[in-house]
Amino acid sequence: MYGIADSVIEGVLARQGRLHSLTELSGERCALVVVDMQNYFMKPGFQAEIPAARTIAPAINAAASSMRENGGTVVWIQTASDGADSHWSWLHHCLYTPARSERRLIELAEGSEGFALWHELQPQPQDLRVVKRRYSAFIQGSSNLEAELRRRGIDTVLIAGTATNVCCESTARDCMMLNFKTAMLADANAATTQAAHVQTLGNFMLFFGDVMTVAEMQELLVAARQPA
Repeated sequence: MYGIADSVIEGVLARQGRLHSLTELSGERCALVVVDMQNYFMKPGFQAEIPAARTIAPAINAAASSMRENGGTVVWIQTASDGADSHWSWLHHCLYTPARSERRLIELAEGSEGFALWHELQPQPQDLRVVKRRYSAFIQGSSNLEAELRRRGIDTVLIAGTATNVCCESTARDCMMLNFKTAMLADANAATTQAAHVQTLGNFMLFFGDVMTVAEMQELLVAARQPA
């Protein structure tokens, strides 16, 4: 299932007694959080390009459309690098070469070409746009995402975007730690390699939350609207 190892599935079943922890979705209390689908991570020529991320744009558009149709909230998360050499010096001075650090500071700055959302995505005026400063959108000082969701009465968050094993996983883990019901969308996340993508989904499902496809998400949203 989703490429996840049978041993992981067995572990999930042993722990919670069922495959999926999320068995229903109420659109009004749900948010689709789309992480970092920006030119810097998607457009050829940028240093953080993840080619597989371009293939999930249709799935993300479909998930966003379904979320809106069912009264849910769609959030587009965009990383900005402004001032990161100071406020995130560990990343820029120790985990990057000087050349890569300089490129990130320039190419991912708010308002730059790299900061912009990928052109195939279809954000709508009613959607939320949130800027984050760390891998996780929920960690203290990164963004106002938690406050925006709480204000709207959101208790369930579905994570999409790139990279599965970096910003998506970091955001999803912290989301669960803040007591939101959390799931990662298997076919609406992408990583540099398929192995990293699948391993991340398996670990998340085993310890942190749920994993489902966009189609499964849509089925749950539709089911919630049916008469009892």
